[in-house]
Amino acid sequence: MIPVTCYRGKRVAVFGLGGSGIVTAEALIAGGANVIAWDDTEASREAAAARDIPVVDWRDTEFGAYSALVLSPGVPLTHPKPHWSVEIAKAAGVEVIGDIELFARERRAVAPKSQFVAITGTNGKSTTTALIAHILATAGKDVQLGGNIGRAVLSLEPFSPEKVYVVECSSFQIELAPSVDPTVAVHLNISEDHLDRHGTIEAYAAVKERLVKNAGVAVVGIDDAWSRAMAERREEMGLEVKRISTHESVKHGVWAIAGRLTEPHGLAQMVVSEMSRHPVLKGVHNAQNAAAAVAAVRSLGLGLDEVRAGLMSFPGLVHRMEPIGRIGRVTIVNDSKATNADAAARALASFERIFWIAGGKPKTGGINGLSAYFPRIAKAYLIGEAAESFAATLEGKVPHDLSGTLEEAVPAAIAEALATSEATRQDTVVLLSPACASFDQFKNFEERGDRFRSLALSYPSVTPFA
Repeated sequence: MIPVTCYRGKRVAVFGLGGSGIVTAEALIAGGANVIAWDDTEASREAAAARDIPVVDWRDTEFGAYSALVLSPGVPLTHPKPHWSVEIAKAAGVEVIGDIELFARERRAVAPKSQFVAITGTNGKSTTTALIAHILATAGKDVQLGGNIGRAVLSLEPFSPEKVYVVECSSFQIELAPSVDPTVAVHLNISEDHLDRHGTIEAYAAVKERLVKNAGVAVVGIDDAWSRAMAERREEMGLEVKRISTHESVKHGVWAIAGRLTEPHGLAQMVVSEMSRHPVLKGVHNAQNAAAAVAAVRSLGLGLDEVRAGLMSFPGLVHRMEPIGRIGRVTIVNDSKATNADAAARALASFERIFWIAGGKPKTGGINGLSAYFPRIAKAYLIGEAAESFAATLEGKVPHDLSGTLEEAVPAAIAEALATSEATRQDTVVLLSPACASFDQFKNFEERGDRFRSLALSYPSVTPFA
């Protein structure tokens, strides 16, 4: 754990007592802060109290005596309306921050020379975060991996100059981290997402840009207009930017065209890797992720041989274009993390003949933007709340079934994919890439992906990948 000593002797309120909230309260207490904590859910309050965290409903408390409200990133700060705890804090003139901000402040206070890599983007940030950590660890670095990728950032080992902290940051976390200042910030891309929490795509993009604002080096994808504008604004300020692209070469950064990662060296070019040879990182989106990871670790001083060794040995992440099994010419792929259409597009673009399982809790825009990939879809199997609206979009364009659940969709998709591949002697893919959130039928995308894997591997004669 990282004790948060910069609030020693001060009063701090914590709202939201899920996993990261409990860790935050404990880190503040360990650093000497006077903490009160609360959650709207009784079970969460009881879990915190069982760990000796002071649980207090502060609605009748004199809140102006507190130095900060530390808010869980899952609690609304502005949209659709501020949570009641935020309204109380703002009325009392108390700042509202999150655990990433505490991490950044503590780092500046006790170990400003420790290296900190922060990664964000609408899509690809978990894969890129894990890839950066893997390359650094393979090169012998003492890597601490956390943040939105699954481990609360304040649960990492205490700061020391030799450690490298690799932290995935969601827009919700960045919104609560006004002074975050990584050694290297990576911003991958922007597409429409989380507008229920940020109001507009302009506001969403502005939050993402905060991560690169105070970074020593910014690695920025330039393949969408929002992100390109971020790179240009930072360059206009005279600050270092490494551009990454899958569409064009760059003067400073890394590009990935036709799967070849290339780094410029003055007038010369250095091929870092041929991504077509990678066992897991397939598709243009993973080429972008790899380009960003290479630019980030090169900014930390890694040599090309170290980068290549780490890159090519990366095993991938579960639920993200994860090959889980094979039967005949059919490969079964778990991409449950594709919770919006843009993420699903990246998976659909990676295969030629797809039996697609999609649906769940729909997001703005549905799958209207995926029409370019419809010719690749042999058949769609639609589940969850989005099934009927997705069916309306696919009508007359893609054969589809209203399967309703994974239990219905998975065996049907495998059986039809197998019959088709045997008849045509062509490779096919059964792909779970839902283009939806999971919350209508599952508690999260991990549970959805685990259920998909279980169903797929229970199908007769499916051989799991090692």
